[in-house]
Amino acid sequence: MGRKSSYVPDLETSGRMGQWLEPYPPPPPPPQEWVPWLMPLMALVLSFAFAFTMFVNDCPSSKDHDATDCVFYPSLGRFSFEPFFVNPLLGPTAETLDKLGALDYKKIVMDGERWRLVSCMWLHAGVVHLLANLFSLLFTGIRLEEEFGFVKIGLLYFLSGLGGSLVSCVSNKLSISVGVSGALFGLLGAMLSELITNWTIYSNKCTALFTLLLVIGINMAVGAVPHVDSSAHIGGFVSGFLLGFVLLMRPQYGYISRKHIPPGYNMGLIRPKFKIYQLLLCLTSLVLLVIG
Repeated sequence: MGRKSSYVPDLETSGRMGQWLEPYPPPPPPPQEWVPWLMPLMALVLSFAFAFTMFVNDCPSSKDHDATDCVFYPSLGRFSFEPFFVNPLLGPTAETLDKLGALDYKKIVMDGERWRLVSCMWLHAGVVHLLANLFSLLFTGIRLEEEFGFVKIGLLYFLSGLGGSLVSCVSNKLSISVGVSGALFGLLGAMLSELITNWTIYSNKCTALFTLLLVIGINMAVGAVPHVDSSAHIGGFVSGFLLGFVLLMRPQYGYISRKHIPPGYNMGLIRPKFKIYQLLLCLTSLVLLVIG
């Protein structure tokens, strides 16, 4: 009775015909794959929010120009876009965006309208702005939600967007801004920190890092358009980068949960769930987030 051992030939590691080894534990179960629904739902909600913005804007009823100046009027009716000299992005006026909750430093700080830190994340300056953000959201968000689930990615999305709004509010005091770019850059930042903290499980490390840095660089280079503050990009990216170390840690390569190990196996051979550097990065990021 007792622990069983098995005789396994090991000609590559020793000159003997074989040696006694501990029995191998069964392979871990495949990682759970989540069905993404939150990010597609967010894309749908953002689209409806933009349609509502254009309904409220009602370009043909404007007193500043003729109804025929509205883009795609009369095909779209009150949903038609403002003339290009008002908004080149095919969207509403700045007054409409401000009315619906755009980020405005004076109203947030002086009038106490802090709800604008969140409401601005649901607004877009125009069709061009909306489509660019929807593409990034579906390209980045769905991939992360498939791997980590809607709870972690939803929390990451919201907190990064809030972080971007806070930085934008502090740095941009002269104009309004809208968009979910802070949350989207938070997802990109989280992808970078996820690559760093889970470095051991990637096979093509350099390729993955280069591709991600290229995507981040392109998004950073897509510069400022009207009512879209680049400081929100930076704030969201930094927030997501730090949150990624906290929320997206994975067990190191070779780790097997104790519930999948047969009785009698030498538990001293089991690797710890996380590496020391993962825990240090997580703790450091958590401290920085609390301080910030």
